[in-house]
Amino acid sequence: MKKYVTIYDTTLRDGTQAENFNLSVSDKIKVSLKLDELGIDYIEGGWPGSNPTASEYFKEIRNYNLKHAMVAAFGSTRNFKNPADIDPNLQALVAAQSPAITIFGKTWDIHVKVALRIELKDNLTIIEDSLAYLRPHVKHLFYDAEHFFDGFKNNRDYALATLDRAIAGGAECLVLCDTNGGTLPNEIPEIMEAVLSHIQTGNRKVELGIHAHNDSETAVGNSLMAISLGASQVQGTINGYGERCGNANLTSIMPALALKMGYSFEAAGHLEHLSETARYINELANLPHNRYQPYVGNSAFAHKGGIHVAAVKRNPLTYEHIEPEKVGNTRRILISDQSGRSNVLHKAKKFGIDIDSKDPVVTSILKELKDLENQGFQYEGAEASFELLMRKALGNMRRFFDLKGFRVINQKTSLDQAPQAEATIRLEVGGEMVHTAALGEGPVNALDNALRKALTKFYPSLGDMWLNDYRVRVLASEHGTGARVRVLIESCDKNSTWGTVGVSHDILEASWQALVDSISYKLMKDERERTK
Repeated sequence: MKKYVTIYDTTLRDGTQAENFNLSVSDKIKVSLKLDELGIDYIEGGWPGSNPTASEYFKEIRNYNLKHAMVAAFGSTRNFKNPADIDPNLQALVAAQSPAITIFGKTWDIHVKVALRIELKDNLTIIEDSLAYLRPHVKHLFYDAEHFFDGFKNNRDYALATLDRAIAGGAECLVLCDTNGGTLPNEIPEIMEAVLSHIQTGNRKVELGIHAHNDSETAVGNSLMAISLGASQVQGTINGYGERCGNANLTSIMPALALKMGYSFEAAGHLEHLSETARYINELANLPHNRYQPYVGNSAFAHKGGIHVAAVKRNPLTYEHIEPEKVGNTRRILISDQSGRSNVLHKAKKFGIDIDSKDPVVTSILKELKDLENQGFQYEGAEASFELLMRKALGNMRRFFDLKGFRVINQKTSLDQAPQAEATIRLEVGGEMVHTAALGEGPVNALDNALRKALTKFYPSLGDMWLNDYRVRVLASEHGTGARVRVLIESCDKNSTWGTVGVSHDILEASWQALVDSISYKLMKDERERTK
């Protein structure tokens, strides 16, 4: 018998409470469409009574026909001084015209006394009144029991009494919230058992949900534990964004439920889009993707040690808990000083290079790799440089140009003006000497511009190539400004993206190495495509 659960996403509200996580109304619409495509059941759009952006979102989203997801508006119980029918917060929730509404109320008696500053019995009244007022206006009505786990541990009878009043008010799902994120997984079973025993008395038909925060690094574990014990709705955010340390991470919860625990939900049939969705939301928020994130991170299925690689090639299950393709991710074999022959042979196959496993050149490549990484080179994010290294070792790498010299001048003539950078370069291309200069936004950009200017007339396709990312890492900070630096460059054309690396005490020299590799790889790639 299939076990069903509903997925409730609160990225557009809880997620935007995270530091540096901001979305415009247009962004929120795009996220909603992406979550709907993934198969999320409920999308919490925000608190319409709290800010104009949230209210505008609920107006705008009505112009779109979502295929599966239902939008939920979020708010609080009424102010004790206001009757429900004139309370501004409740009126804003009704005006949002969303098919679902979620309101939260106080469960922890301390909050009732300190935050609301009303009597405990008055809090029970406003919980029931608020839900009862909203019930006729909405298709689905959920109640978030804020601080439930802390409240239960402090005053069990009162916490359960708040749930009774939420049921009386018409809530169809009671969502137990670990708002401070301090609850541990071993505490969940006893509390869940007590709640289920309490609400199942009589003929009351109500479901339970879980809303966990990650302050103790247990939000995913707490959520999975609650679902296994009888909760049928799980709330969380994509990539775990949220206030303080974040919310329960749906990109970890959903594959665990579907692939490991046997639960069924709409998004379970679309998990191959999970990694894409996680990256898409990061891009909209202009935040870097966490490469180490389970399931959807770039390193989630990356293998570095030679023994691991050899085993994975025979059977991926030896070092992978699921097939990466099931969540839209890919297996990656990394090249580093820990690499063995298996890593090199795997990369050679990927690059279309035919090398026998017993060929002495494999040992030669491994030795050079370890020597270079000892100097500070890193090829995990610079596969293009590693392919060039392999082809040079095999003697089948064409030299597209030869450097005869370059000079870079960075001149500042006034405190009020930005420095001016100019690069001059001399190259030999096919026996012809080229001498050119270019300005740039800084010395590295000037050098890049001069190099392209010198080469484009010989290789016009370089006009279709651009620099996508440029990163500098100081390798031994104790040497101060005399330390070696590693430069990683990510380059693109209309068909692909590739990474290259350079290392030197001189940042211009390191940049030059990475730039030359980037351009050489582009020219090699174009030449290979022409001869297919």
